[in-house]
Amino acid sequence: MMNVIAEETHSIYENFEVEKDIYYFKVGRLGLVSFHGRNYNIKKSITADQLNNYISSGHFVKVSSNCYVNARKVLSITDGLICFDRGYSEANQIHIPKWRQNGIKNQLSAHKPMAM
Repeated sequence: MMNVIAEETHSIYENFEVEKDIYYFKVGRLGLVSFHGRNYNIKKSITADQLNNYISSGHFVKVSSNCYVNARKVLSITDGLICFDRGYSEANQIHIPKWRQNGIKNQLSAHKPMAM
């Protein structure tokens, strides 16, 4: 039973689709990227080409020096918080500087309509 659960968990983490499953990702040093989804965080080494493909795909908007949000997954932006889920748990939201909030809203509205 334990092996089955471990295999299923491993499979989920290996087979996620960045544009479909990820709320946001943060770029670390040496190609290490931390992907954040609904119920998980995955740290994974990726190449510079892969990172550039994610950034240039149009799915992700830069919200800070190392953080990109999936424009299609943003539910709302209010009071310096980007929310990805109606649960409003800390796992499903990230903080942004309030002074950058309007600029980020404008960038995101170019990608999809959303309630803010």
